[in-house]
Amino acid sequence: MNGPFEAVVLAAGSGSRFGGGKLLATWGAGVLLEGALAAAFAAPVRSVTVVIGADADAIAAAAQAFDPRVLIVPAHDYAEGMGASLRTGIASLPADAAGAFVFLGDMPRAPTAVLEPMAQAVRAGALAAAPVFGGRRGNPVLLARELFPDLLTLTGDAGARGVLQGLGDRLALIEAPDDGVLFDVDQRSDLDKFPKR
Repeated sequence: MNGPFEAVVLAAGSGSRFGGGKLLATWGAGVLLEGALAAAFAAPVRSVTVVIGADADAIAAAAQAFDPRVLIVPAHDYAEGMGASLRTGIASLPADAAGAFVFLGDMPRAPTAVLEPMAQAVRAGALAAAPVFGGRRGNPVLLARELFPDLLTLTGDAGARGVLQGLGDRLALIEAPDDGVLFDVDQRSDLDKFPKR
């Protein structure tokens, strides 16, 4: 598969279980969103798009402060769930994109070591690639262009899970070096799990 990959960071949710303002909560020396942004910019991609919704202006400002190259796309129907954010992000990508890495804004510890092997797997013919740790599939995922039509029909809050489940051996699973591919921040207590490296 030829053509560039893009990165999409889903950052539109309201973080209701967290009590709001989740992606702008303090994480390390910055804010929670920066973990996902750092991983996205470390990926073998041409561009990084951040999909915004709740707290739109503040999220956009934080993303642009982290790296001014970031592209901002509003998901006007973000309250519908992750499906709407993913649809919006995929629909915004250039026509020549070979695929998209999808990062979740509340997963700040995605290990960058999995990104290049994921890209190689899709270039070699897989329709998608995902990291695994301890036998559990995690995030981010890389979705080939062939899957974009399915992604554009997503609804609700399930994201790409249903699309991935139907791929069988066309989904490449890449062993991750740590549990950062599984770790997400749902509640304020999760912020205490910042790794002391």
